[in-house]
Amino acid sequence: MATAALPAGYRVDLDGFAGPLDLLLYLVRRSELDVTQISLAKITTQFLSFLEILQFLDLDLIGDFVVLASTLVEIKSRQVLPQPEEETAEPSALDDDPKGGLITRLLAYKRYKEAATALDVRATEWQQRYPRLSDDRPTVGRDHTADPIREVELWDLVSALSRVLHKRVAEQTSAVRNDDTPIHVYVAQIADAVRHAGRVPFSQFFHGTNRRSRIIGIFLAILELLRHHAFRAEQPDAYGEIFVMPPVGDL
Repeated sequence: MATAALPAGYRVDLDGFAGPLDLLLYLVRRSELDVTQISLAKITTQFLSFLEILQFLDLDLIGDFVVLASTLVEIKSRQVLPQPEEETAEPSALDDDPKGGLITRLLAYKRYKEAATALDVRATEWQQRYPRLSDDRPTVGRDHTADPIREVELWDLVSALSRVLHKRVAEQTSAVRNDDTPIHVYVAQIADAVRHAGRVPFSQFFHGTNRRSRIIGIFLAILELLRHHAFRAEQPDAYGEIFVMPPVGDL
């Protein structure tokens, strides 16, 4: 199957996608559920749909997502099976069943993420209050894969890509057709379009193409602009269209 040509050193890895627990927590929040009261039937279906998109993007090390997907399916299947009376009479402890163990992990991850977010906010506030001396500047290059995406979550963008793909079935062919267009070309084209229009719907970037390799290239270019070039994204309506905008200084 075709893949977009990536510049040296640029890989779509799971560090950028934060991992399966991050996706699961996103789905729980999006469904306005309590972490301890996960609706497995709904969440499992949504998780599997995201997994389909991640496989479309050919992410490396996607096995962790597959493992969690298998766990969700197992838990869902257990819930629909009739339970022995003795089990219903004496509910097992939280960690004695797959769902309990998953909830424990998810709660731990939620606490970790909230703590990390709080530390990031404190660090940003400190940097704004105290000028950094030249000797304080890092001597090694930053890992830009850790850069946040503004206003919307990465999973919101993946969800938007899913909607695009459902409207436009990607080309299926037995022949390998590589897209030799470098990512920086897509980045420049999309940046020019956004700066010119001021606000461009995410789905508009994919008009006129159903080639898998080109769709991947465009999606990666949008991520590049949002994470490394101060471009912004907003989603006025929940689950609605996402709009890409230029950096604040360009306005």
